[in-house]
Amino acid sequence: MTRCECARHHQPRRVVLTGGPGAGKTAALEVIRQAFCEHVVVLPEAAGILFTGGFPRTQHPEHRRAAQRAIYHVQRELEAATAAVQPAVILCDRGTVDGRAYWPGPDDFWTQVGTTLEAELARYEVVIHLRTPPDGTYNFSNPLRRESPAEARVIDDLIVQAWEKHPRRVIVEAESDFLIKVAKAIEIVEGEVPACCRSRQTPALHREAGTSFRD
Repeated sequence: MTRCECARHHQPRRVVLTGGPGAGKTAALEVIRQAFCEHVVVLPEAAGILFTGGFPRTQHPEHRRAAQRAIYHVQRELEAATAAVQPAVILCDRGTVDGRAYWPGPDDFWTQVGTTLEAELARYEVVIHLRTPPDGTYNFSNPLRRESPAEARVIDDLIVQAWEKHPRRVIVEAESDFLIKVAKAIEIVEGEVPACCRSRQTPALHREAGTSFRD
């Protein structure tokens, strides 16, 4: 994280970084965290908070519905709590609309959480979708990840569909060099950062000896 001389309070702009399992969100968010000043706040993933805390995670339909309702409300409260300190950008590890991709039905997700798709899309300034890479480069290192490569691609496609009506969605395709993918994400985030807070560290994108980035 870089030091910033700006002492202003800002009207926060919400940016979503999303994508299917194995897309590289976690690694990308860490690089972005290092690249920008403290006025760009990176939120933790709501699902990770719940599941590492012991929330039931099974294939039982009611457990799946309960999880998505809980994730939605945790996401909203994370964003509200962060907005209270008025950063320039709130960078979300997934947004509320992702829940639509994971919702098992049969009823409507938005009715269940008391909102509409239109209202949730309007919450976010821009959506960055990192695509899940081909099977051969899939990364199984995340202990919370349970999907096979084929299942990951299906989820990735469902997330694409969930956000398709957002007017400022940018899809970042998988790259053989993951740093190219991260650089594209950083460029999009930087476009949402006010000029007073743009003293980012480009060296954050450089590999150190022995460091390997994977999708």
